[in-house]
Amino acid sequence: MLRLSERTQKTDLMTVKLRIEKGELKPLKEYQGVKIIGIDNGYGNIKTANCCFPASLTDHDTEPVFKDDLLIYSGGYYLIGTGHKEFTADKTGDDDYYILTLAAIARELEVYGLTVAAVRLAVGLPLTWVSRQREDFKAYLLRNRDVEFTFRGKEYLVEIAGVDVFPQGFATVAGQLRDFSGSNMLADIGNGTMNIMFINDRRPVTDRMFTEKYGTHQCVLAVRENVMRGHHAAVDDSIINRVLRFGTADIQVDYLATIQDTAKEYVREIFRILREHEYNPALMRLHVLGGGGCLLRNFGEYDPKRVTIYDDICAAAKGYEYLCEQAMLRSTKE
Repeated sequence: MLRLSERTQKTDLMTVKLRIEKGELKPLKEYQGVKIIGIDNGYGNIKTANCCFPASLTDHDTEPVFKDDLLIYSGGYYLIGTGHKEFTADKTGDDDYYILTLAAIARELEVYGLTVAAVRLAVGLPLTWVSRQREDFKAYLLRNRDVEFTFRGKEYLVEIAGVDVFPQGFATVAGQLRDFSGSNMLADIGNGTMNIMFINDRRPVTDRMFTEKYGTHQCVLAVRENVMRGHHAAVDDSIINRVLRFGTADIQVDYLATIQDTAKEYVREIFRILREHEYNPALMRLHVLGGGGCLLRNFGEYDPKRVTIYDDICAAAKGYEYLCEQAMLRSTKE
């Protein structure tokens, strides 16, 4: 049984308490002694309410030399945030997302000075895949009720008390439905997919939900191809991501122009897909969620009075926690 030294634990908890009292940190959501941890298991990044890291890992048979983000579990060594995770529609196809989930739990507990906890996971899946994949994803994350692992040199003992799976996109705005009068389209643009749904007069329209495999990774692939074709050079993803996120980077002007032009074309295609799903800016408001929002802001043409772009990359994870907490409260009243 793993144990954290009492002195270290008391010091960490006292520091967290002071930060909460100062308003620097929000209290960890908790219900009847169980910590609620929302995790947005994206194809590009893993997000919790307080953390974000790449959705990738490399596994090793022995302890690697560089181990800043090393997770040790069941005899395996995993460097979190290294390598590249290819897009897969089924996240239960291998152990990667399970290991990444353990890292996310550790990252979130670390914020609050905890290493031992009972947690309930609140996670999400693309809108039109939830009903088909929910039970498999729950079983995948619930494979072990009690989990012992080490992350960043700290030992963790975690009880997985339950898992709730919610629809992506909707969770981000679930706590703000009172503001959604009239007709509204939500476009949650992640790394792998774009989820589209309508909310009319504060109610989700369940028969108008769509999932398109047209996330921001498609833009990255197009940039790589156009830079190679136009300049006969390979461009590092870190440069591409900087341009997509901020609109520019410290690179030669002609290379920058190629990346910017490709991003503009990607955004035009985004709006074309939205129009295919009956987006009409004259009749409805558009709400853009996820990492793709920065591309629309930097390279799109739209009326800012009719389009809202959500900047908080952790908003979905926070939304999952909100929905989970509400569901747990309802269950005790019934």
